[in-house]
Amino acid sequence: MSWFQKKTIPTPSPAESEPVITERAEESKLERDACYRHLSEVMDTPSDRGVVLKVYIENFKRLNQVFGYDYCENLLSQILAYLKEKTGKPVYHYIGVEYIIILDQYSQGQASDLAEEIAEQFDHAWKVNGTDCLCSVQMGMCSYPGHAAAPDELLKCLDLAVLRAEEGGPNQAIMFDSTLQKQLLRRHTIALYLKTAIEKEEIEVRYRPTLNMETGKFSRAEFYMRIFIKGLGLIGASEVLPIAEDSGQIRSLEYFALDKVGQCIAKLTEAGREFDSIALPISSILFLQEDFLDEVRRVIDTYQIPKGKLAIEIQESALTTAYLNINIMLQELSDMGVELVLNEFGSGYSGVATILELPVNTLKLERLFVWQLETNPKSRCVIEGLIHIAKDLDLNIIAEGVETENQVNILTNAGCDYQQGFYYSPTLEQDTLLKVIDNTFADSISLLNEEKEKMTRA
Repeated sequence: MSWFQKKTIPTPSPAESEPVITERAEESKLERDACYRHLSEVMDTPSDRGVVLKVYIENFKRLNQVFGYDYCENLLSQILAYLKEKTGKPVYHYIGVEYIIILDQYSQGQASDLAEEIAEQFDHAWKVNGTDCLCSVQMGMCSYPGHAAAPDELLKCLDLAVLRAEEGGPNQAIMFDSTLQKQLLRRHTIALYLKTAIEKEEIEVRYRPTLNMETGKFSRAEFYMRIFIKGLGLIGASEVLPIAEDSGQIRSLEYFALDKVGQCIAKLTEAGREFDSIALPISSILFLQEDFLDEVRRVIDTYQIPKGKLAIEIQESALTTAYLNINIMLQELSDMGVELVLNEFGSGYSGVATILELPVNTLKLERLFVWQLETNPKSRCVIEGLIHIAKDLDLNIIAEGVETENQVNILTNAGCDYQQGFYYSPTLEQDTLLKVIDNTFADSISLLNEEKEKMTRA
C-alpha cells in the first residue's frame, strides 16, 4: 500500500482515482482504529505500563520525486519489515508516513535505547533494487500512564515530541518530559482561548507595510495577527497559526482574517489611496476546505474589491504537499483577480520549474538570506541570482525581514522591487496603515518612529 503520489504518471480522472483513494482512506482508517483500540486497552489497565513510539519518515516525498513510485514502495516495505523485526510489535500506519508502535512493559530507558538503535539504522543507506538511498526519521516517545491518561492526550504528546526531534536534525528521538508537558499546557491554553478570541473578535489585527523602491512609497501591506492571554502575554501569529491548525480552528481564524483584509482594502479604496495590494498569508489547509473559493468570492463581492488588490500568500513548502490539488485552485484564484504571492522563494522546496507552472505574480525572498547578507557573502550571490530570475520571469519580488541600512543598500543595488521590515516600519494598526499607504518613507518617518517607540515600551 502506498501513501504517497507517483509524480511520473498523469493524474487519473476522478472516475479512475476515486476507488483507489477510497480504498487507501479505508485501510488507513482501519489501522488508526486498531491502534486507538490497542492504546485504549493498555491505558485502561491499571497494571499496564509502557512507552509508545511514533516514527515519522521525514523525506519520503522527496525520495518519491527522485527515485519513483516502485522504488519507494519497496523501500517502505523494507523499513516496515525492519521495524516489526526490531521491535517484535505491530507497526500501525497512522497517517501519511507516520507509524506508531506500542512498546508495552518497556521502561523509558529501554525505549530510548531501542529508538537509538533504530536511528543508527537510518544513519546507513537502504539498498533497493541495487540502488542505495538515505532515508531519515524523526521519533517521539511518550510513556503511559505517566504523561498521559487517555489515547488522545498521548497522541498529542507524541506529536509534540516529534516536532522537538525535528529541531535536532535527521534521525533523532525525543522522550516526552516535563518540559514538553509545559509546552503542551501552553498550546492547550492558547487553543482554548483562541476559540473565544475568534467569537468575540479579541484578535489584534495589524499590518506590515511594504515599500515600493521605485516610487519610494508604501504600496503594499501584509496582514498580521496576535492575541493577548493573561499569564502568557502577547502570542504572535507564528505560534498561533500552527496551534489553530492542530486544534481544528484554522478555517474560522483564516476566514476571520480574510474578512478583515477585505475591510482594510475597502477603507483604502474609499480613502482614495493608491496601492498595489494587501496580502493575507494562508495555511495550506485552506485548500482542503470546500468553501474556500466561495469565501474568497464573498469577500471580493461584499467589499467590492478591485482586481489585483487582494493578495493571497502561500508558503513555497505547500507546493510539495502531494494530496493538495493546489494548481487548479491557484488558477481559479487568479481568474478571480487575486494576486498570488509565493513566500520563502529560494528555500529550495519547489524550484523554478514549479513556478513556471503556477499563476504566481509575486515572490518573497526567503528571509534567512536577507538576515545573512552581512555575515555570509554567499547570501548576496544567492539573492542577486533569485532577483535576476524574478526579473526574467516578469515577477515582482519582495525582501522581508530588512533591518539595517546595509541590507537596504545591498538589496537596492541588486534591483529588489519591494522591501519590508523593521528598518522601515513595525506592524501597524489599520488606522495607522491608512496614513502610511501611498505616502513616502520620508513623509511617514516621524509617525513610524513613534510606532517603533510604542512597540519598544510595550
